Amino acid sequence: MNDAKARLGYLRQTLGLLYPGPGSPVAHSVLPHALLPRRLAPRRWWHVPLGRRVMVPVDGSIRAHLGDVFGMPIEAILHVRPARRANRKPVLEAYSGGRRIAFVKIGDSPRTRELVNNEAAALKKLADLPLKTVVPPSVLYHGRWRDLAVLALSPLPIRRSKVPQGLLESAVKEIAGTGVGPAWHGDLSPWNIAPSGDGRLLVWDWERYEVGVPYGFDLVHHAFQRSLRRMDPATAARACLAGAVRLLAPLGLSAAQSKQTALRYLIALADRHAADGHEPLGPPDGWLNPIVDHQELLT
Repeated sequence: MNDAKARLGYLRQTLGLLYPGPGSPVAHSVLPHALLPRRLAPRRWWHVPLGRRVMVPVDGSIRAHLGDVFGMPIEAILHVRPARRANRKPVLEAYSGGRRIAFVKIGDSPRTRELVNNEAAALKKLADLPLKTVVPPSVLYHGRWRDLAVLALSPLPIRRSKVPQGLLESAVKEIAGTGVGPAWHGDLSPWNIAPSGDGRLLVWDWERYEVGVPYGFDLVHHAFQRSLRRMDPATAARACLAGAVRLLAPLGLSAAQSKQTALRYLIALADRHAADGHEPLGPPDGWLNPIVDHQELLT
């Protein structure tokens, strides 16, 4: 609770949503949920048991800025998450006339500004490529508001269902070919993809897109993230390496290349966590080092 209160206080200062300002303020409620992020929604009479109302000014806020950008009145739902990671950022759902028109990412720190800007550059690049399998969102707006990076993306028509392995492999191949050297999405996790109604793959959250990585990183990342749902990090890492040959064979990698790719991926993931200042899998000496040490003994 203290973490959530601190996060709300932080947003008061950054987004201009939660403190008095010019214009006519609108009453909102902070809606709780056991599984989803806390969020702000327009106040209704049945919200009384949830606590006091939160006054959101119409002017001088990110809503007003987005209204100027889109040329229409904007209502925004703010996703409020505890700030546990260096890369965690505020995300808004922008509505107009009851229709969702954009997801808006806010870069409110040096690291998150870098990620937001990287995603904007990646999506602008992809927009110029003749993609046949992958469907990324479109950049509707990329700019600055106050000292924050703002990226508005088109909402994708998400249909939550299982992604066929063949479709996933085709998407990995297509993404890999978007750079001068092999490229990867960077976070092709199950929660960042969904099949479309026309046989393609909807893919969002491109902030980790990178060129010049080993071919197959995306496929290994997807498998590893799925394993983490049912295994501890050390067991998932061992399973990742053990299953690499079968997993990467459809990409044309040899057994030796597959194992090397999986190992390099795990090391790259640990480096990412170190750069973010957050260790969601625990210290690497508990889940990564034993695998690296074992592989060194075999060579």
